[in-house]
Amino acid sequence: MSKVEIIKRPVEQVGGEIKKSAWSAIIESLAILILGILFVAWPEVMIKVVAYVVGIFFIVKGAFQIINYFIEKGQNDFFNNNLLMGVVSALIGVAALVIGAGIVDIFRTIIGIFMIYEALVRMNTALKLHTAGISIWRYVLILALIILVLGVFVTFNDVGTVIGWMMIIAGIVGIVGDIMFIQQVNTVVEKLTKKDV
Repeated sequence: MSKVEIIKRPVEQVGGEIKKSAWSAIIESLAILILGILFVAWPEVMIKVVAYVVGIFFIVKGAFQIINYFIEKGQNDFFNNNLLMGVVSALIGVAALVIGAGIVDIFRTIIGIFMIYEALVRMNTALKLHTAGISIWRYVLILALIILVLGVFVTFNDVGTVIGWMMIIAGIVGIVGDIMFIQQVNTVVEKLTKKDV
């Protein structure tokens, strides 16, 4: 969002939009926290749950695409790849159910990469806060670096319930950082509107 856009709109409106984004980030951190708790509390159960959820999702998606292929057959059939995509999707789902625990490695990697992404977004926010002269930028940056380290750890390590604890810590750190940011939103917007375009 550019300074011109901020100046053209009321401070309350811009602040509200920024707060919505911050609350979305809190929900994402909360999801990571809850998943971490579940992995720590019931690691074996969660491994099975993840495998079953992934497997069933792809099987249902595959079945839908196969059915859709026959429903649309004859209509733009040259470009209709639903049958092939459906079969492949269904096979991936079956493989997920058969492989079971192996799916958790993929899931862990996805979570880790998502945590790294979240950390980079927060680091960018910290730099913007620094530019706007908001004092909490240091804390946001430190929390972002913590999440980055935890994300790298989760992505490249397989240490059982330790992964769950890393996710819990990252979730808590993310929530704390976002709450601190929300408390400073009005100050951030007001300082930006006072700067020259």
